Amino acid sequence: MLGGILLHVSGANPLQAYGVMFAGAFGGTRQLTETLLKAAPLLLIGLGMTIAFRCRVWNIGAEGQYYIGALCGSAIALTYPALPSLILIPLMLAASIGGGILWSGLAGLLHLYRGVNLIISTLMLNYIGILLVQYAARVPLQQPDGFLPESAQFGDNAQIPTMLGTRLHWGFGLALLLVGAVYLLLWYTPLGFQLRAVGSRLSVAKCVGINTSRSILIALTMSGGLAGLAGILEVSYTYTRLKGDISDSYGFSGILVALLGQLHPVGVLIAAVLFSGLMVGAQSLNVVLQIPASVAQVIQALVVLLVLAGQAIARAKRDDAIPLVAHDG
Repeated sequence: MLGGILLHVSGANPLQAYGVMFAGAFGGTRQLTETLLKAAPLLLIGLGMTIAFRCRVWNIGAEGQYYIGALCGSAIALTYPALPSLILIPLMLAASIGGGILWSGLAGLLHLYRGVNLIISTLMLNYIGILLVQYAARVPLQQPDGFLPESAQFGDNAQIPTMLGTRLHWGFGLALLLVGAVYLLLWYTPLGFQLRAVGSRLSVAKCVGINTSRSILIALTMSGGLAGLAGILEVSYTYTRLKGDISDSYGFSGILVALLGQLHPVGVLIAAVLFSGLMVGAQSLNVVLQIPASVAQVIQALVVLLVLAGQAIARAKRDDAIPLVAHDG
């Protein structure tokens, strides 16, 4: 309703506007493919945030980890352009995961050994990571004789191949596989139990002998590694070169996706597709109805806030419904 009021104030018919958004995101094969392509990095980052938040590790640095992962993977692609794709692409993916692990691990070590607030350190490292990529794209990795902040274009052997004759790349397939992998990790492995135990009650986890510092660092670096993987997949397929601006705020949106998915891998998958649909549909609003992009962004924010508010209210009602047990003195 709030979104409809906003659209009406903007001079658009709310029903028509919502129809345009839905058609722009899910109205055909091309639209659905575009939505799923944008969902891939959101899904990977959301899965990483799920691991971290389940351990109550507040990683707000996915954007920077995304950028550093893209930088590391791009460096491999540009340094070894003659390698066959069967060797080059796995090396790029490994380097991007390593870059995300390194960047998140730096914040983790500062937190564990120097007591630096994890939210602040991961947030500040975002800006350093983005600026490092902008510098690399403008100076050491800039295309020879070029004047734009971008590297040389990747060869075909460094570009993620597409799936089954569609525009969807295998990175999306990998993200789907990781949905199952993260689910199994969190609920069917000893490590997953330890991560959830630390997130449930830190003091109790310490009392039962769980190495909480190790668990925090593992959760943080795993989330960073997935964010870094999302970075090189997006650069390799969408941009086919390293640029100064390679993100549509995926790092911050991935946090919202994890929360909307209630920190469950399947829920994160659904939330990633829906949030991606909002992003793609918002572009259609701007093109078809000439509604400013800022209005579409406000609608996205309203959807997120209302869903999270609904979850909070439902949780409060469940807590109030728990009967108190009286103890005899």
